[in-house]
Amino acid sequence: MTPLGAKSGYGFASPQSGVALVLVLWILLLVTISTGAFTLMARMDVLEAHTVLWGTRARMAAEAGLNLAVLALRDPDELTRWIPDGRPYELTFQDAILEIRVTDERGKLDINGVDEQVLQQLFLNNELDDEQAIYLAAAVKDWNDADELERPNGAEEETYLASGLSVGPGNRSFVMVEELLQVLGMSWELYMKLEPGLTVYSQVDAPDPAYAPLEALLALPDMTQDEALNFIAERHSQDAASGLGTALPNGQIAMARGRGLTYSIQAKATLPNGVWDQIEATIRLGGSSDGRPFRILRWREGFHH
Repeated sequence: MTPLGAKSGYGFASPQSGVALVLVLWILLLVTISTGAFTLMARMDVLEAHTVLWGTRARMAAEAGLNLAVLALRDPDELTRWIPDGRPYELTFQDAILEIRVTDERGKLDINGVDEQVLQQLFLNNELDDEQAIYLAAAVKDWNDADELERPNGAEEETYLASGLSVGPGNRSFVMVEELLQVLGMSWELYMKLEPGLTVYSQVDAPDPAYAPLEALLALPDMTQDEALNFIAERHSQDAASGLGTALPNGQIAMARGRGLTYSIQAKATLPNGVWDQIEATIRLGGSSDGRPFRILRWREGFHH
């Protein structure tokens, strides 16, 4: 018989013991969460480092592609020299697959050199109606002419101000293609459709169809998009040895004439794990101050994976 007030061996634990157990469990839970968080952060840091590493490798490979393209354009042998009409050339550089396209700027439409009629044709073939094409072509020419005299259907400073814009036309030559977005009536959607076929470097009054991309071919009279695509496919099927040229829809034969000095180069590098990077540059052949055999006039880049 247990004396009154004595503790039995089977009695309840004290309240302090229960609180201590709960605290221990909470501490274990916090340690587990903290360890998991640190582990996750470490794994994310490793993944980020790998992403930067692979992205840098892809970027360097793309830049190598640009330099290989310049080397191919300077090849003295006409039969092996690359044809700068936008056709794809595929190379392997280390473990990267390079896809390179070169376009002679003479094939593009120089927005400083073309007249209103060529611009109207370009706009008509990009689904503007007659009135829209006439007004926009005149506005482009008013933007880059030196005077402030508004041509019929055009737009000078007063028209810009009346439209709620605080800046009028430049009244000078376009320095870059992007300035076309400042022309009254030019939409972003239309600009994006036109941009691959535009330049400010060729200084010619019409695109050379022997090198012209689709977007520039649409500035030629009586040229539809289907006809332009067929023309490009036939042009790409011929090599330098054929010397045949390619027939336009009007029967004219487009023949490559001489070597240009200014080219747009698109170089895409894809690594074995699928990471890729792409650069687009407009270059002009000839020595530069840093010792390169070319000068960079325009540069665009973007990382993708």
